[in-house]
Amino acid sequence: MPIRSIPRGAGPTRIPLMIAPSAPDVAEWVANEIAETIRTTAQQGRPCVLILPTGSTPKTIYARLAHLHRTQGLSFRHVITFNLDEYQGLSGSDPQGYAAFMQREFVSQVDIDPANVHIPSGSLAIEQVDQAAQAYENALRAHEPADLCLLGIGRNGHIAFNEPGSSIHSQTRLVALDRTTRLDAVREFGDLALVPTRGITMGISTIRRSKRIILVGLGEKKATVLARAIEGPMDAACPASLLQDHAQTVFVLDTDAAHQLTCATRPWLVQPVEWHHAMMVRAVVDLSQRADRPVLCLTDSDYEAHGLSDLVAHTGSVETLNREIHRHLVGCITGWPGGKPSALKRPGDIDRPGDDIQPKRILIISPHPDDDVISMGGTMGRLVQQGHQVFIAYAVSGHHGVLDEDAHRHLNFIRLLTGTTPTVELSSVKTTIRTSEAIAACAVYGVGAENLHFLELPFYDRKDKRPQEDDAALLGNLLDRLQPHQIYAAGDLSDPNGTHRTVLDLLKSVLATKSSASWRSLCTCWLYRGAWADWDVAEAQMVVPLSPQDVDRKRQAILCHQSQKDKVAFPGADAREFWQRAADRNQAAAKRLVQLGLTAYVAVENFAPL
Repeated sequence: MPIRSIPRGAGPTRIPLMIAPSAPDVAEWVANEIAETIRTTAQQGRPCVLILPTGSTPKTIYARLAHLHRTQGLSFRHVITFNLDEYQGLSGSDPQGYAAFMQREFVSQVDIDPANVHIPSGSLAIEQVDQAAQAYENALRAHEPADLCLLGIGRNGHIAFNEPGSSIHSQTRLVALDRTTRLDAVREFGDLALVPTRGITMGISTIRRSKRIILVGLGEKKATVLARAIEGPMDAACPASLLQDHAQTVFVLDTDAAHQLTCATRPWLVQPVEWHHAMMVRAVVDLSQRADRPVLCLTDSDYEAHGLSDLVAHTGSVETLNREIHRHLVGCITGWPGGKPSALKRPGDIDRPGDDIQPKRILIISPHPDDDVISMGGTMGRLVQQGHQVFIAYAVSGHHGVLDEDAHRHLNFIRLLTGTTPTVELSSVKTTIRTSEAIAACAVYGVGAENLHFLELPFYDRKDKRPQEDDAALLGNLLDRLQPHQIYAAGDLSDPNGTHRTVLDLLKSVLATKSSASWRSLCTCWLYRGAWADWDVAEAQMVVPLSPQDVDRKRQAILCHQSQKDKVAFPGADAREFWQRAADRNQAAAKRLVQLGLTAYVAVENFAPL
C-alpha cells in the first residue's frame, strides 16, 4: 500500500497529511526527508539546523538515519541540533533523561560533532532554570530559522512539553508536566512517583519559527487527539492544533494513528472511493448512526444529505442497498462462535468456514494474564459450553503490572502462615500472583490449569521490548503442538505499555511461517477488543450476544484478577476498573445494534478477522 497524501482543505483536513501503512514506513519517509534536507544544505555550503525530539516515536527514525549514515555515507558533520525538551531534576547522565537518550539513539550512531548537539540542562537548581531557558532560546535564535523541526505528539495534544493551555506565543521555559504526560512515562520510569513533575521545553512560538515542521503520530492511542488537532479548530487546549496555519507543516501518520480522521472513517467525503462491499457497510452504518434511523428506514434524502449520492448511483436502489447491509449485519450475529453444528442448523442459518469441524481446538492468546476474560470472557464461556477444547496462552507474565506493595503483602501472608519469608525475587512473586489469578479466572468457565500455557515471552523483560527468535520459537512451537482450528488474539492496540501490539505483530509473523502447515489452512483467526477500546459495528464481523448470566460470570472472572483492581501500575487514561470497562463497552455495543434496527441484547462481544 503506497503512502497517501491528503492535502489541507480535503474535507475537514486543516493540516497536510501523509498516511503510511505502518510505523516503519513512517520512519523511512521521515528519515529520507531529513536526509534530503541535510544534503541540500550541504550543497548550499551551510550547516543544517535540526530541532529534534525524544521518546518512543523517533527511535526508529534515528535508527533509519544511522543506517543511511553507514550504508549511503550520509554525513552529519555539518548538522547542528537542538532538542525540544528535557526533564527538570535529572542529571545529564541519568539513563531516563533525554541527554542520555540522544547519546544512545542518535549521537553515538552517526558522525555528528558533539559540540553541535544542544540539549536543555535538567540538572540545574530551580532558581537557575529561567536564565538557562533564555540562554537556550538565544542560542537557537543565533542559528535560526531551523531548517526542519521534528515533533511527536502526546495523548493530550502536547508538542515538546507544551501542555494543554500553552500559549501560541510561548518560548523556552520551565513547565509543570500534565498527569497524562507523566502516566505515559511510567513505562520508562517504572513508577509514577519516579516520573519528574516538571520539564524545560521550547515554546510553541519557538517551534513555529522553523522553516519546516514534520509531526509524527503513531498508533491507535494517538488517534483521538490527532483527529482533534487536524480537523478541529486551532485551540490552546490542544497545542498541536496551533500548527494548522504554519505554511510548511505536515503530519505523518501510520494507519492506526489516522483511523479516526474523516479520510479513514468517511473517506467518501474527502476523495472518490471504490464502492466494494466493506466500504458500503461502513458508509451505511455511519449514515444510520448520523441520521439516527435504523438501516431499513434510511431514505434517498438521508443519503443525499450526508454526501452519499454517489453510493446510491452505484447501487441503483436505496431499498436494495438497505436490505443488503441489514442482511450482512444480521449475519454477523451468532451464538455459536465456534461454528454451529450441521445437525442444529435451521433454514436460513449462515454457513461459516469450518462449521463442519466439531468440536474445535480453540487457542486464545492473551497478552497479559487478564486480557482474555476482560475482552472475550463471555465468548470463552460459550465455547466451553458448546464442547470445544479451549486453550489459553498468556504471552507475558504480567509482573510489571503488579505493585510492589501487593507483592510484599503476599510475602507477609506466607511469613505469617509458615513462620518464614522465602528468599525470592520480587518479580517472581509478582509472576506467581498473576499466574494464580489467571488460573482462578479460567476456572470460572471450567477451563482447567492443564489447558493454560504461560509462555513468559522473553521480550517482556528486554530493555527494547522487541521480540527475537526465542519469542517466535515459543509461540510457534505452541501453535504446532495444538494445531488450533480457531485463534483469538488481542486487536486492542491502545494498551499503555505496548504489549498488545508486540504480541499481535509476533503472532502475524509466526503465522506467516506456518502457511504450509497442514493445520493452518483449517484455522481461522479473530481479533478481540475490550480492555481499551471496542470494534466499531462496521468493523466487527462476528458479534456474540451475552445473556445476563454471561455478564455476571464475566464480572466474576475479571474480579479474580485482584492485583489489577482499584489501583494498577499501568492504568492509562481510562479511570474505570477493568470489569466496569468491559461491562460498559459490551452494553454500549449492544445498544448500537438496536440503533441500527437489529435485535436487542443485554450485551455483546465483537470480533474482527485478523
